[in-house]
Amino acid sequence: MRTLSRAVLAGATTLLLTTAVAPAQAAAPRSEAGPSCLVPATASTPTAGRTDGRGASGPGRGLDHRDITAAQQRSISEETAQLLAAKPRGGGRPASSGQVPVYVHVMAASDGSHGVTDQQIAQQIDALNTTFAGGESSAAADAGFRFTLAGSDRFLNDTWHADRSSTSYRKATRQGGAGALNIWVVEFDLLGIATFPWDYAKKPDIDGIRVAYDAFPGGTATNYNQGDTAAHEAGHWFGLFHTFQGGCKTPGDEVADTAAQAAPSTGCPEENDTCPDLAGRDPVHNYMDYSYDSCYTEFTSGQATRMDQMWAAYRG
Repeated sequence: MRTLSRAVLAGATTLLLTTAVAPAQAAAPRSEAGPSCLVPATASTPTAGRTDGRGASGPGRGLDHRDITAAQQRSISEETAQLLAAKPRGGGRPASSGQVPVYVHVMAASDGSHGVTDQQIAQQIDALNTTFAGGESSAAADAGFRFTLAGSDRFLNDTWHADRSSTSYRKATRQGGAGALNIWVVEFDLLGIATFPWDYAKKPDIDGIRVAYDAFPGGTATNYNQGDTAAHEAGHWFGLFHTFQGGCKTPGDEVADTAAQAAPSTGCPEENDTCPDLAGRDPVHNYMDYSYDSCYTEFTSGQATRMDQMWAAYRG
């Protein structure tokens, strides 16, 4: 059932299309609030105003999320340990057995263009379930989380579509509690952006991830249109750092079974070893690198454990 109404939110006239969705189990950086995935300037331009890539170092490319210093990383780690110590049995798998309701907010242009279809939303939920279940590789870990579409809505607003007034529109539209994943679908010069779980206590009303509309399954973002931008950003939302966090220095991404990595990848350079003095080649198949969607195949067991711990500490 679809209802049509006109609302005035955050001082902007907004056309709201609300789609009611009955909960059902799906099949098996520009922000003050979290990490993002910048689309850098490269030689190729697959779509107007967009460039190919998830972000990397080098000419025309910049840091893809707010900087987290080594001191801040230590502080987050210490806070997490204290929170887990106060939990029964030190935390662990969410009491909900890892069920995550998802609310998708499509911020289309005022003429209705540059949004995503209901079919694409369903495909995105399927993609999240596949990636977090370890369904793309026999080497992948099952992270234990499963995603269900709890609701979706559509807003026809050029300002929100371009990800301007993002704090206001997120406050106006976010649904659910700490364990609800909100996805805002927008058009911007990024592929995605996310909040971390330790941000939730201070800023619960903007918690979630933003994903470029053309990075949804079937979109036009060349090499990034299989739905894995949302998986990458959801990884941050669950508490994962990039695999190249901290470069070759300890503690890196704080996950023991992801090889150290000095710089993000582009494409699928399986031969890369940017930390040659340390064990293992760059984890280019990991969802938390910057590889092409077609290259992504896994979260590791260590990442699954970290997601459990972060959920117990901040979202459980």
